[in-house]
Amino acid sequence: MAAPFRTLKAWQHAHRLAVECGKAIRTFPEQDLGVIADQLLRASASVPLNIAEGCSRRGSREFRRSLDVARGSLAEVESALELARDLGYLSSDEYERLAAIAVETSKTVWGLLRKVSLSVARPAD
Repeated sequence: MAAPFRTLKAWQHAHRLAVECGKAIRTFPEQDLGVIADQLLRASASVPLNIAEGCSRRGSREFRRSLDVARGSLAEVESALELARDLGYLSSDEYERLAAIAVETSKTVWGLLRKVSLSVARPAD
């Protein structure tokens, strides 16, 4: 039986983003010494991991906290991608491709967060 988080569009987009960022850092120059590459990999991996963790927690409040962490990691990813582009580690085309995946991921995580937040705001019957 598949874990419930795998059915979430937000997790699916986040997983794709992490995989694509992992592939992209293979092209970074050695002089980077892994600093930007490491941060990009950690931040991009944090997004699907936090969604999965939050989905397995009991209660909407805990899920919402995990989604907030995922959103913070997405901001790190976007910033690291810009930095990598500006340093010449990523071509403009590759940056645009990864940034588009990050934006789509951000939208789906935000939508899920809003949905979960609405369930927290509703009083219990």
